[in-house]
This record gives sequence, structure tokens and C-alpha cells, in this order.
Amino acid sequence: MIPEAKQAAVARALREAFSTEKLDDIRLLTAGMTSALVFRIVVRGNPYLLRLITRDDAMGDPSCQYGCMQAAAEAGIAPCIRYASVEDRVMISDFIEPRPFPPDIALRLAPVIRRLHALPPFPKAVDYMAVIDSFIRKFRNAKILPESVTEELFLRYAELAKVYRQGGLDLVASHNDLKPQNILFDGERLWLVDWEAAFLNDRYLDLAVVANFFVHNESHEQEFLRAYFGEPAGDQRQARFSLMRHACHIVYATCFLSLAAAAGQSVAREDPVPDFDEFHRHIISGQVDLMDAEGKAQYGMVHLARALENMKSTRLAEAMALVANSPATAT
Repeated sequence: MIPEAKQAAVARALREAFSTEKLDDIRLLTAGMTSALVFRIVVRGNPYLLRLITRDDAMGDPSCQYGCMQAAAEAGIAPCIRYASVEDRVMISDFIEPRPFPPDIALRLAPVIRRLHALPPFPKAVDYMAVIDSFIRKFRNAKILPESVTEELFLRYAELAKVYRQGGLDLVASHNDLKPQNILFDGERLWLVDWEAAFLNDRYLDLAVVANFFVHNESHEQEFLRAYFGEPAGDQRQARFSLMRHACHIVYATCFLSLAAAAGQSVAREDPVPDFDEFHRHIISGQVDLMDAEGKAQYGMVHLARALENMKSTRLAEAMALVANSPATAT
């Protein structure tokens, strides 16, 4: 089950972590979109997670990933790391047996995200708005959808990005991929896993990603932000959060539609787009597989539909105006 090229490294990891090379059990875990091989292993009766990075190029360098997870583990929001080798690209951590999310998952997550953002700065910074610009450019060049469908949306997004950058990005230690598969509940505590995408980013990105899955109306949104900030968010924070949620719809739409098209899946469809909240509930429950090309196409269209809907809303226009007239970033 372990690739031959990784067997010596895994044996070394087991010896150093547990003074044995014997495994009581090993099982491949297939959930999540990652190029790494992830296993549940049992050593001396105790379960652990074994993660093998198979890429050996610069993009596969786990230095940042391991460092970020170690900082999070020390803060009690990521599983304890038992062994990590950057050279071998092997890591062993505690295994968290997942339980169903509690009904108040968003409010429980908010202080966990706050603790994450309070960590010392991660070693790598990425301009997320520039990442979205890149996705939009590639999407348009590929002509995946008619320009008539997306032209005004992308023009309005360019205005949003310009306004958002006016006060500077509020960079904090960020996970950047807080989808349900990367959030584990053990029955008492929440844990954040899979730190491949961790880097310094604007604080509202993590909040927006979580909200797209677990926050479903304006009242709940205010509760969620209050739980994160420890006080009412106020108009400026609320506005920046709204703009980042819209930006997330743009990047998820262009990214997943591009992935679906690259897999040969048609994205030009006339069937109704699934309801946003319902589709996310299906992702959480495992009814939708985002590894599947059809799932990617549907997810891209779900976010595109929400982005097009938001573009016409007075709420988005008001948030744009508020942030444009208040250049200082609020934290």
C-alpha cells in the first residue's frame, strides 16, 4: 500500500516516532482534494495519521506546511505532530476520529479561527486578490463560458478588488482551505487539518470560506462575526467580510469550472443550478464528491450563480461604498 519509493522513509519515521516499524493496521484515506497520500495507521494499538507527499518539485516542498501545522498544534487547534521530515516528505500526527458536526458549528469555529489568526506570522505571504485575478484571466482566455455571461461580473469584481486593496490587506496566519473535510470534531473539540495551503493572507478569507458552508443568513452572520471578534463586528468589518465572501464566489466559480472543463466535463448547461445552501449541505454530508468532474462543474455553477445574484444586491453596493470611503483596515 505504501509506494516502494517511500517505504524506507516510512520505516525510518516509525522507528524514530515509536521505536518500531510494525503496523497493526493501515488504511488509505481518500477524502479531500490533495496530491498527498494519507493513511490511518495503528501502532501499538493507537491510531495515527501518516501523510506522504509524493511530489518532489518545489510545489511539493512541505517546509511551510509542516511549520504552520506545528505552530497550530502548539496552539491546540491542529493534531499533535509525532514525526515530520521535510527531506523525506513524511509526517505522522495524531489521528482524530471524526464525529458529526454540532448544530452550532459556526459559532464554535469562530474562536478557533481567532486563535489561528493570532499565531505568529506564517513564513509565506500570498496576495489573494492577485490569485483571483489570475484565475479570472485564465478562465476568460479558455472561453469556458460566453463572455456575455461573465463580462459585467468580472468588471465589477475588478472594482471590488481595487476598493478592497485601498486600506491594505490585513495579513494574518491563515489556513485558506477551511472546507468541512479539513475541519474535524471529536465530540468535544474542533481541529483544523491539511495545512497544504497555509500562508499569510487577509483575515477575512478564512471567515468567508467557513461562512459559505455554515452561515446561512444575515443574523447568523452577525453572531458568527461577534463570536470571532469578541464584540459586534461593526459596519466596516461587516463590509469587508461581505466583499471577501463575494470574492470567494468568483474564485471558486472560475477554479472549479476550469477544473471541470479540463476534465472534459461540459459546463454550458441549461438545467437549474442547485440551491447554494442545500448544495453545501450535500458536500458536508458527503453526498457530493468534488473529486468528480460533474461535482466540480455543479460547484462552480453554484458559486457563479451566487456571484451573479450578489452583483445585483444593494448590500454588496453598500459594502463597496463603505469600504471605499473608509480606507483604514479594521481588525
